[in-house]
Amino acid sequence: MSDKTVSPAADAPAANTSRRWPALLVGLCLVAGVAGGLGWFLNKPKAPPAELASDKLGMSRPDGLLETHSLSQLPKDLLAVPFLKETLTEDFVFYYEAHADRLGLIGSLRRIIYEHDLKLQDSLIEQLFDQPADVALWRGADGRLKDFLLVMDRGGLAKVLEPLAKVALGDTQLSRLSEIKVAGDVVPLYQLTYNNSKALLFASHGDKLVVLSNPAKLYEAGHGPVDEPGMVSTESLEALLGGQKLFPEAFGLPPRTPEVKQRLSVNSSVLAMGYQRFIPNFAGLRFDMDDKGWHSFLAMDELESQPDFDFKPIWQAMPMGASACVTLPLAAEQQKPLLVKLGAEESVAQALTEHMAGAAGLCWYADSRLYTPLLVASLNDDDSAKLDGDLGNLFGSMVGAYEGKVPDQAFPVVEKQEGQTHQWQRQVSSNFGPYKAKDAEQPDAITGKAFMRVSLARHGSTLLFSLDDKLVDKALGTLDKRFPPMADVVPKDLLMPIYFDPDSMAQLMQQETLDSLPQDMEPVFYNAAQTYLIPKLRTLGGYGKYALTLPKGSEPDGHWQWLPLEWKAL
Repeated sequence: MSDKTVSPAADAPAANTSRRWPALLVGLCLVAGVAGGLGWFLNKPKAPPAELASDKLGMSRPDGLLETHSLSQLPKDLLAVPFLKETLTEDFVFYYEAHADRLGLIGSLRRIIYEHDLKLQDSLIEQLFDQPADVALWRGADGRLKDFLLVMDRGGLAKVLEPLAKVALGDTQLSRLSEIKVAGDVVPLYQLTYNNSKALLFASHGDKLVVLSNPAKLYEAGHGPVDEPGMVSTESLEALLGGQKLFPEAFGLPPRTPEVKQRLSVNSSVLAMGYQRFIPNFAGLRFDMDDKGWHSFLAMDELESQPDFDFKPIWQAMPMGASACVTLPLAAEQQKPLLVKLGAEESVAQALTEHMAGAAGLCWYADSRLYTPLLVASLNDDDSAKLDGDLGNLFGSMVGAYEGKVPDQAFPVVEKQEGQTHQWQRQVSSNFGPYKAKDAEQPDAITGKAFMRVSLARHGSTLLFSLDDKLVDKALGTLDKRFPPMADVVPKDLLMPIYFDPDSMAQLMQQETLDSLPQDMEPVFYNAAQTYLIPKLRTLGGYGKYALTLPKGSEPDGHWQWLPLEWKAL
């Protein structure tokens, strides 16, 4: 294992730089996938976040923020990362050039310019996109970033845009919707309709241009609270046109300096897919670009009774060969209501939360499935018959279901104990299980095509769980020193919350992709995956293993504390 620390900020030759960035992109997906699986780690912030200026002015908090010196340069700047340049095709750069919405908007503006004989250059759109801008984004109902509010410095384009306002009353696509006031001036608010059913709102004042992508999200100030993502009041538009910087504050950021050409910030609400409350320390991710390249940061929130950031016991228990891993500090006391809601008895939930301590982690393996990671957690008791009794009762009440061919009865829990190990296992019918129904002891009792052997085990002061029993067995072998641990390949004295093996992850993703697209049922998508996705996964697999580390002694102190991330090649 190399002891060389890899820093994205370093200005190194492309040959070395190209091996730094697999985790930069995939890390986003990794954190998002982990969030739902760590439902035990619920806690509440030490203090509620301060009310932001955007909240006071009637704007829901953005889920993402892009601050750029030039919107048109963003795709090319992203491809300055050698890893992205090798894994993304030129289609990525030209995607927005040929996007239907963009083409429809350009077509509408060109028609207006032509029909009203306006003296505007045909390169108007390109000039607009080549300006400094801040773009706040909100998630839609499907969880993807959808609605946006753009604030742009118009610079010399202020005079160029003025003729558009003169035709607003006589055009079918451009209309004057209402008025707002900025610094005592009356500012018209326009609506531009394009692609038949789509529309956007815009207004300009001084050297500022504001564009809202969804007119339905605008409401009059003082007419009710902001109760859904993307809601923007007329008062907040007035503040933005007046030069107020409302967005950076929502991400705990100072104003962007000229040295930072691109700054992309993403709230944990996007990456956690709605499960943010289960990972309370994690606030967001940020990527900055300056003359030295791209830099990455992790935002953390301080918690009441902050757990220690000690992940070494997790890496000692995790078997070697993982595709990806994430570890988090464990805050167990607040898990009791969640466990009770999931079916645990009050006394059992209380007992379990009292015994949880330290940290917990998840690892995925190429020889398993994407939805069957291995969970490892630390306990403060390594030999307790009472604890084992509570764990067995909890497992029996929360794992399994009434099987269709076994009325009012789930499969029995198989319990065994040997030395320091106490293990519980239950067979559960599932079409996604790794075992075929015909291989069960009672094939006729399986209600689907396959089944799982869900497994929970305690080995001393370590708790193991997975839907794939083979992973639990391998972890028990690791704790018994019959199989090497992840601790043998990760940095010994660094605070490492994330591990990533591109080659192993590429194998896992290829398996999941092809398994979800049976060739006889989905020939078109199957062939598309073979042609476009699989080669990219193979390219991904050519990169080495990485550890994502935080500075030594890192610990959250307040809200939105940004910590630099270091990528260490192993």
